[in-house]
Amino acid sequence: MNEMNSSIQIKGLRDGLLVSLDDAPWEEQRLALLAQVDDQPGFFQGARLALDVASQVLHVNELVELRDQLSERGIFLWAVISESPTTEATAQLLGLATRVSKPRPEESRQFSVEDLGEETALFLNRTLRSGTRIEFAGHVVVLGDVNPGAEIVADGNVIIWGRLRGMVHAGAKGNRKAVICGLDLSPTQLRIAEEVSAPLQPQEHPRPEIVRINKDGKLQAELWSPGY
Repeated sequence: MNEMNSSIQIKGLRDGLLVSLDDAPWEEQRLALLAQVDDQPGFFQGARLALDVASQVLHVNELVELRDQLSERGIFLWAVISESPTTEATAQLLGLATRVSKPRPEESRQFSVEDLGEETALFLNRTLRSGTRIEFAGHVVVLGDVNPGAEIVADGNVIIWGRLRGMVHAGAKGNRKAVICGLDLSPTQLRIAEEVSAPLQPQEHPRPEIVRINKDGKLQAELWSPGY
């Protein structure tokens, strides 16, 4: 998948996952998506998936092929969102939804950091590869590495139980109390709220660290200890 030009973005929805593709050729997109699924079967297993195919023009045989391939992997394709009238009509013909409901502003408040509970944490038991972008309205926990070229954007805290080499933005909607934790921090960029860090150099003897906004309003990394 790293050799392909396609980019896959994954967002957590209240009723499943939203996977967004770009405008690369459909066959490349389809193979990239299946490769992503096959690389992380535990993450996708049993998922309800909505697929945003941008302006791709897809016909019945193409959507049926993908739906069946996802079904074989334990994934239920329930919606296809597209800018193409042809693709939208095809999805409707197959009984797929063509709209994904967005929460109303008052509903979104229940995902604010002050009210976060177990239901608003996204746990990823895998390494995030280059080209993967995760967005979630809560905490994100990764049991694995975040490779260069991978991105995480979270409204809450981000915890990486592995090596962080990509980009992480915690407190994305302005929460300056959010933190970023990792066993080995050498990211291309860290952000908390509107504060941005410079790239961090790999450490010779990495130790768990926590990054937060200090009293001077700047990002600061310190050793991560229980009960930080």
